[in-house]
Amino acid sequence: MCGIVGYVGSGNCTDVLIDALSKLEYRGYDSAGIAVFENGEIKVAKSKGRLADLEQKMEQTGRPEGHAGIGHTRWATHGEPSDINSHPHSGKRVTIVHNGIIENYKPLKDFLLAQGRTFQSETDTEVVAQLLDYYYDGNPLDTIIKVMHELEGSFALGIVFSDHVDKVYAVRCESPLIVGVGENESFVASDVPAFLKYTKNYYLLDHNEIVELSHDGIKIYDTHKKEVHKDLKTADWDMDAAEKGGYEHFMLKEIHEQPTAVKTTISPRITDGLPNLEECGITPEKLKSFRQIYVVACGTAMHAGMVGKYVIEKLAKVPVVVDIASEFRYRDPLVNDKDLVIIISQSGETADSLAAMRLAKSLGATTLAIVNAKGSSIAREADMLIYTHAGPEIAVASTKAYMVQIAVMYLLAFELALAVGQIDETECRRLTALLQKTPEYIESILENKEDTQFIASSLITADSLLYIGRGLDYALSMEGSLKLKEISYIHSESYAAGELKHGTISLISDGMPVIAVATQTKLFDKTVSNIKEVKARGAKVIMVCRDSYTPEKDVADYKFGLPDIDDILMPMIAVVPLQLIAYYTSVLKGNDVDKPRNLAKSVTVE
Repeated sequence: MCGIVGYVGSGNCTDVLIDALSKLEYRGYDSAGIAVFENGEIKVAKSKGRLADLEQKMEQTGRPEGHAGIGHTRWATHGEPSDINSHPHSGKRVTIVHNGIIENYKPLKDFLLAQGRTFQSETDTEVVAQLLDYYYDGNPLDTIIKVMHELEGSFALGIVFSDHVDKVYAVRCESPLIVGVGENESFVASDVPAFLKYTKNYYLLDHNEIVELSHDGIKIYDTHKKEVHKDLKTADWDMDAAEKGGYEHFMLKEIHEQPTAVKTTISPRITDGLPNLEECGITPEKLKSFRQIYVVACGTAMHAGMVGKYVIEKLAKVPVVVDIASEFRYRDPLVNDKDLVIIISQSGETADSLAAMRLAKSLGATTLAIVNAKGSSIAREADMLIYTHAGPEIAVASTKAYMVQIAVMYLLAFELALAVGQIDETECRRLTALLQKTPEYIESILENKEDTQFIASSLITADSLLYIGRGLDYALSMEGSLKLKEISYIHSESYAAGELKHGTISLISDGMPVIAVATQTKLFDKTVSNIKEVKARGAKVIMVCRDSYTPEKDVADYKFGLPDIDDILMPMIAVVPLQLIAYYTSVLKGNDVDKPRNLAKSVTVE
């Protein structure tokens, strides 16, 4: 959730930390703060609110000057957003920043209070700072290891000790942490974009590893104080990928990047016109061995799984269960060694999804990860792995990551259906060729996005609205509804259109917007009947359907027309206007599109 960063080098530390935090602010923006060694002393600057608020405060109080320090951008868990709860937190000799949750902070705090320690904040983080200070004996590494053994939870720490000037220590315990290696400078951060401006070279820290950054270089240790040597990795995208590139918002840029992201993701996985996932550890023989498939994910990734379920069951006739990760891990799932469990996660660090995957493995299931972040925890622990090639997704509301997730699910469905004999090679080639054409259709929609701006203008005064659809359209409506509520703050729900009469239709009032997705040919007439039901009760209907259909006045008030493509691939293009409607609604309401309130990009805590 939170973003942490550390720096040691010859540059202006404050400038580097602020720049790095600006690339991590999508992880939380309740507060921001830095701690910098200035003339041998630790100087702290922190503020409630956005990074811009911190910079404004430093203009009045002064900017710390030095060449080593740590920084933090916060998504609040323990303690409300405030100056006092902002990171960094300090003991007398130790200052830290923290991402994650310390589950046993309360008994630790009680212990420290009994020793005469006092606390200023309500955070679990200050407990760690005070505990480090309590045990500190002049040896940072020994102290850190001792405290690590007492902490329970998932966390990453950036630490500076007042008597070890210009040194930064960092700890990874589950929560992601990456070490950047530059020329005569080094970095530690929650995510690669933080230091891409300075270097593309990095190490991935593993669980229970400690890194020491100094002017002499980088040293990595395990909890036995044994030095760890790692392979240096290189990021496969540059700083331009993490910049807006002339777009007003990252979200709009990422929506426009979807055609390229789809091409980059699927093209290497197609051989002679057929899906080929062998490099991912997936073979036809292996696919044929599974009794049942579970798809486990959270939020948008779960919606991608819903599309995958419909497509796999339709084409391959293999049963698929889609589970919310937080529910899967606590409901005693009936998973065994004959099952495939697919974990979908953009970051590869989503706490509930990671825990769900570990549960599935413990039950004997084979696991397949679909992730965007290389070297992430889920990617490293899964039995099989498909990387999506979306590049960095900075906006909190996911768009291109969802698009490549469903593209991968299509490839998997096609190969599975062929492997189990439900389709032949000819049909598989036809479907694969259609999938390869979807970027062109997406581009055509993006060229006509003005229609979505007009639709958005009709939604900005709404208090609540519904999304409806049947089959794949219902799966799609779930994602459309989530996008709108995430960034517009308008209450929105998605319903299977056939369920309207079972209670939901009572919500319809005069002028209430209903966005109806109707792209599935066999279900079209039934969906239109449902649309007429809400229209007759005063709803203002926005219909997303094929361009060839012209709705009567008793069906829809507005129509967004889609190019004609096979029903089964409609989600690949129909989601684009839903993304754009959400985006422009948020813009017209004056919201911060990329950083919606109360949300963070990567959910690394429960």
